[in-house]
Amino acid sequence: MKYKVKYKPEAMSDIQEIINWYDEQKVGLGELFHNTIVNHIDMLKISPHIYNIRYKQIRCALVSKFPYLIHFYINEETQTVEILSVISTFRNPHIWLVKE
Repeated sequence: MKYKVKYKPEAMSDIQEIINWYDEQKVGLGELFHNTIVNHIDMLKISPHIYNIRYKQIRCALVSKFPYLIHFYINEETQTVEILSVISTFRNPHIWLVKE
């Protein structure tokens, strides 16, 4: 079964900020991050349950090669994966709650 993906506006903002930061560090690194995260989100469409619940029904997927976690929720009723935020593994995972 394939899930639809919805993004919270904050998650889209997180992704863009990260891409911009990596582009400032090295040309092409932002694009590499973007491609990597798109691949991970495509995998979430197919098998989101492979990630354990970390807190309050929120699951986290580690982005390979980059120190970020995709925080998401699975809505079985609508068959949707909702991307809540993309946060550095060095930060408190509850930081996205402050953004709301």
